[in-house]
Amino acid sequence: MKNGGKSQMAAGLMRDLARGTIEVHSAGTKPGKAINALSAESLAELGIDISAEKPKAVTEEALRAADVVVTLGSEAKVTVPEGTRYQNWDIDEPSERGIEGIERMRLVRDDICQRVKALHAELIGG
Repeated sequence: MKNGGKSQMAAGLMRDLARGTIEVHSAGTKPGKAINALSAESLAELGIDISAEKPKAVTEEALRAADVVVTLGSEAKVTVPEGTRYQNWDIDEPSERGIEGIERMRLVRDDICQRVKALHAELIGG
C-alpha cells in the first residue's frame, strides 16, 4: 500500500540475502511520503540499511518486467500480467494482540524474513 514499511522491509531482506543475484524492486499502490522509522530500525538491528529508500508507486511497466510479484497484506490490489507468478503474503499483525512499537516491528520483520528466505530458496532452486 504505502510502500514505506513492510514491503520495503521485504525488499531490504531479499537484497541482503540475494547479494545481487536477484533484482529486487519495491513499490506500493498508495505510496506514502517516507520510510517507516521503526521498519528501518528493525532492519538496522540486522545490519540492513533501508533508511535512504523512498516510497514508490507500482507501475504497469514494473509489473510486466517482474518474474514474481509479491503483495503484503490484503489491502494492496494489483493486476498481475498473465504468466507472471504472484504471491500474497498475509503478514502477522502483532498490534491485533496489543503488541506495539519496535517489539511489533521485530515480529513483523521476522515473519517477513522467513517468507523472504523461502522465496529466495525457490528462486535459486535450493
